Amino acid sequence: MLAATVCQQLRSIVGDAWFRDDTETLVSYSYDATPLYQSMPDGVIFPASTEEVAAVMRVCAQHRIPVVTRGAGSNLCAGVVPLHGGLIMVMTRMNRLLEIDQDNLTATFQTGLNTKRFHTAVEETGLFYPPDPSSMIICTMGGNIALGAGGLRGLKYGTTKDYVIGLEAVLANGEVLRTGGKLVKDVAGYDLTRLLVGSGGTLAILTEATVKLVPKPAYRRAMIAVFADLPAAARTVSQIIANRITPCTLEFMDQATIEVVEAFAKIGLPVDAQAILAIEQDGDEAQVEKDLELIEAICRREGAIQVKVAATPEEGAKVMEARRSALAALSRLRPTTILEDATVPRSKIADMVLEVQRIAAKHNVRICTFGHAGDGNLHPTAMTDARDAEEIHRVELAFEEIFDAAIRLGGTITGEHGVGHVKAPYLEWKVGASGISLMKRLKLAFDPDGLLNPGKLFAETRKRVVFTSEPGAGNEAGGTAGPGQTGAGERGLSGDSLEDGRDPATKGGA
Repeated sequence: MLAATVCQQLRSIVGDAWFRDDTETLVSYSYDATPLYQSMPDGVIFPASTEEVAAVMRVCAQHRIPVVTRGAGSNLCAGVVPLHGGLIMVMTRMNRLLEIDQDNLTATFQTGLNTKRFHTAVEETGLFYPPDPSSMIICTMGGNIALGAGGLRGLKYGTTKDYVIGLEAVLANGEVLRTGGKLVKDVAGYDLTRLLVGSGGTLAILTEATVKLVPKPAYRRAMIAVFADLPAAARTVSQIIANRITPCTLEFMDQATIEVVEAFAKIGLPVDAQAILAIEQDGDEAQVEKDLELIEAICRREGAIQVKVAATPEEGAKVMEARRSALAALSRLRPTTILEDATVPRSKIADMVLEVQRIAAKHNVRICTFGHAGDGNLHPTAMTDARDAEEIHRVELAFEEIFDAAIRLGGTITGEHGVGHVKAPYLEWKVGASGISLMKRLKLAFDPDGLLNPGKLFAETRKRVVFTSEPGAGNEAGGTAGPGQTGAGERGLSGDSLEDGRDPATKGGA
């Protein structure tokens, strides 16, 4: 609970309507889209400008109040769960598209801007912003930048990090930092723009961004290839790339995913197929048609039992939208759906798919696999039930082995979802002790008091504490208490922190 004087300071910055500490609001912002993780904040604030963000951060720095920046909360790594309480800073009021500069092929916007709205506005000018996360209907551009989001078009066009060329950000002490700009070239010092992209709100609060745009492709066509076995589909992906063809989209779904997606989307997918590749190419019409002919030949050579090219743009769009609906469709199978994003080199896709199958069988858990096969970014997805602690333990063991397998195959624990809190225990597996040490020193340079999104990236254990609104309430979820926390739910940064801006009468309670 924040001290009354701190609440008044915050209300004076944003207005009474835009600071909230009622129980209903706190509960609403205690979790994100990640299953199993929840923790109560002490307050929620909705700034409307960079100046307000900076003023809020000065108050929080003075009183050592943790701050978690949030867009739409659609991430899958517990990236905006307030593990140490404090303040949730919701950026959705800062949602203006400031400029589309057609001379410089750039766009500038506030980071609370909805991703789908941004895409639509850009394409209305004849330009194109390629990164297209599956959650684009609800997610914000700032959230995409904070986690380095990818999407279905990553194979051909790259991911968010390849498009951000300028940022405005507020540091932990309230100072405003501006990096980059509308420049094709800029090597003036360290590349702070790229450092902040993917930093997950742990180094600074992003308030504005400038991204580069490209001309909108003139022509687009989609196809699906159906396979009787998973390895054949995986080999096909590798062969398409090996033949120097770069599709706009090259997506993979296994049999369980196909069956559920068809029930959800009803577009005529063959539910008895063991795997489907959904492929889309864009660009010059003649080149697109040539590429699709070559892709069809490769699919058939590698064992496709059916290849169907969409007859109309509308039919092709339905195929891609069906793929985007995979997580929503799978969520209907069991009460809890846990989706990860282990990523491997494209040449290792077949090996990774087989590893997922082996690991799922070993631990007796149901894991469906789909994802961005063209860039090696697979989404093994476990259908489980959070109420079954023993099954959840088996699911966790399975994902640990999946992460290990991805690294052994030359891959990574996360291709686009980010580390957040969920994958923090495995980060050292990927970057090593020296990498962790360097990252911690960078964090310290930006945020010496550890106020920005604490508990992410470097957590030793995964904590699922649910704090109730009742003083003295215990740990309801059975998780391990983190730094500054007791079994009664204390949420300070350190056990002896007395100047953290929260009412001393509530310390030790929630």
